Amino acid sequence: MKARPLHVMVPGRLEQRTGGYLYDARMVEGLRALGRHVEVHELTGRFPDPDAEAVGSLGAALGEVEPGGVAVVDGLAGCGLPDVLAEHAGRVRILALVHHPLADETGLAAADVERFRASERRALAVCRGVVVTSGFTAARLGAFGVPAGRIRAVPPGTDRAEPAVGPGPDAPPGLLCVASLTPRKGHDVLIEALAASTDLPWTCTFAGSAAYAPSHAETIRATIESSGLSGRIDLVGECDARILDGYYRRSTLFVLASHYEGYGMALAEALARGLPVVSTTGGAIPYTVPRTAGVLVPPGNATALAEALRTILTPAAAAGEAPGKSGEGRALIELRKGARAHAAKLPDWDRSVRRFARAVDALAMRGLPA
Repeated sequence: MKARPLHVMVPGRLEQRTGGYLYDARMVEGLRALGRHVEVHELTGRFPDPDAEAVGSLGAALGEVEPGGVAVVDGLAGCGLPDVLAEHAGRVRILALVHHPLADETGLAAADVERFRASERRALAVCRGVVVTSGFTAARLGAFGVPAGRIRAVPPGTDRAEPAVGPGPDAPPGLLCVASLTPRKGHDVLIEALAASTDLPWTCTFAGSAAYAPSHAETIRATIESSGLSGRIDLVGECDARILDGYYRRSTLFVLASHYEGYGMALAEALARGLPVVSTTGGAIPYTVPRTAGVLVPPGNATALAEALRTILTPAAAAGEAPGKSGEGRALIELRKGARAHAAKLPDWDRSVRRFARAVDALAMRGLPA
């Protein structure tokens, strides 16, 4: 007897290169490698603030699921359409996959926060369970009325990688920020911090798509120029895995001024390569980056971010220390050691996929919420 497929529903193309889509794609790939039959539904329309096309697309996809079948709906799609989920919840075993709550997105007006919070609460109430990508988000969903027994945390895996070698002899320290140019990622805060650090040697690469918030991306470009940093910050856009790996390999330090992360896959990718991290305490970041491998500051605080960069990037001679590799200071050397030690503890994708499979199977067997 042929096994029933697992239906995975995502807004738009699965191959998009953001942390959420990469997580979804790796789970699909891994489940298929385990012999599971997985059908992917790439939904059309506007998400997470849905239009009529989005309503019809999710409804049609759920309508294709056989009675009693299991559908994992990415929260970016399903949490904005509680009525569509409710319509099919009695026939289909619906699970939500929440990377972070919609209402926690940076830059929303107060009315939109309340609208998303209400929508998400209703949507999650009709799902048999929720898979999240961090313990932080699991705890966060308590505010949305989801009982702990209906939540399973499955953090992403990481690919094993060779330690970063840096930018090369006689080159200034290379900073890398991997993040889409959206308000939540805090590029504007990072630029302000870097503008206060021009007396230090560094270059910085911003790798990430400008397509998700085009007007904000234009503002970031203009801010770089008006800050006089065009020669030191390189906007390279969205990169495929091979090119991005090269940027990681040639970097000294990973920086991310994000206001909020549901996990922070780019942070884990940096740690997997032994790169020290300067980031924030936003969302799940403190759960992802240990103190031995990074310095975390309050989100939105450019002054604190600049101070952290100064502590790490100040050459040994200027700090009155014995010089390390290429004159590096003690702080950078110690954080690099911590990052390399933590890299060995990161879960691989095989382990995460198996954990995801167990979570889906367990949650799908639960009854409908009372």
